[in-house]
Amino acid sequence: METEQSRPTTGAEPFAMELRSVDVAYHGDIRILQDLTLKLRRGAITGVIGPNGAGKSTALRTLYGLLKPVQGDVCIDGRVVTGMPPWQFITHGVAMVPQNRSLFNELTVEDNLRLACWTFRKDKARVTQAIDRAYAQFPMLKDFRTKMAGAMSGGQQRFLELARALALEPRVVLLDEPTAMVAPKLSSEIYEFVASLPARGISVLLVDQNVRQCVRVSQHVYVLELGRNKVDGSAEQFSRDQALRELIAEWVDYRIDS
Repeated sequence: METEQSRPTTGAEPFAMELRSVDVAYHGDIRILQDLTLKLRRGAITGVIGPNGAGKSTALRTLYGLLKPVQGDVCIDGRVVTGMPPWQFITHGVAMVPQNRSLFNELTVEDNLRLACWTFRKDKARVTQAIDRAYAQFPMLKDFRTKMAGAMSGGQQRFLELARALALEPRVVLLDEPTAMVAPKLSSEIYEFVASLPARGISVLLVDQNVRQCVRVSQHVYVLELGRNKVDGSAEQFSRDQALRELIAEWVDYRIDS
């Protein structure tokens, strides 16, 4: 299976976001990503998988401006935005849900949603619409609107984080391990919700250790190894490539075709 770097560029519509031959280093000289290229298809889910330490979360943080490449570029809609601070990504239609919980635990569910609307806080009608839309998408949150976010279960908190990201009406959502430490029942609901986002015109980058679910919901998948592109292809290609399936099976405790 060929990698992205080996394919010729065309005059097609630019990708929603890209990492172009990116190197990222910690502490100056420890290269975590090396010549890494990722391309997020518009209106699709792009999955990123690989063993622990492959650089998956680092790639996502670089896409959102939390880490600056020492080489290569970050692009939105084909435009280079390398070095742009993270808060400006919101104004470019990009939202991120990090792996670690990012809620204000001592605030209520509704107050967390209101804080998500900070960039347009003076537009009271838009704030009200955003919160109403969140409650329509996640009725559970409406029932808990006055509950402290820190008192919710891990799965409920994750739904609140998703609702908070979508309050910004993003065109791109970056998800890092969305079901980590979440009960299986709610995990399934989260994946079904994520799978529904492309139909709403939202491009998704899904970084995940759950290989089976990631491949199931993604239209295109990248495999990283030691901060480099190992291979990439469509979900259909992954399902046909027995050698690749066996390689992935070495990283997890179950076979992806079980």
